Amino acid sequence: MTTAVVRDQLELGLFANLFDTPLDAPPPTAAPPVKADTRAHVWIVAAEIKVEDRIAKTADFRGSFTTSTDTRVDALEVYCRACRRPYEDVAKKDCEALIDNRHLIGGDQAVRAKRKVPAPPPNAKLIPGGTIQRRGIGAYVSGVSRPAR
Repeated sequence: MTTAVVRDQLELGLFANLFDTPLDAPPPTAAPPVKADTRAHVWIVAAEIKVEDRIAKTADFRGSFTTSTDTRVDALEVYCRACRRPYEDVAKKDCEALIDNRHLIGGDQAVRAKRKVPAPPPNAKLIPGGTIQRRGIGAYVSGVSRPAR
């Protein structure tokens, strides 16, 4: 049952589709964003630039600096930002960073050799000691994880 005021408002184009969907209908879902499955490399150039003392001081303080337009930049190395491999090795291949990045952590950890524990000196004597609780309320009460007063 609509009143005269509501009927007048519905005649306007702004409110024409206001009552098309029922009030208890679920809200419309937005389409998920389309992620581009790109395996293109993002190339980075490690550079060496000769600068003056004042620019070196600024670069050391800020971590960046600007150069003049006629500055020549010597490229030390060109590599991919994602997979960290040199340009000449992977220029014609897809970037493998999205697939497998184990080479950045030294290869497959199940296969690689474990670290060698150094042997103690010949005249060293091992004295067993107690264990220190470093986690939980017991560590806090004993003062391991809080500063001394």
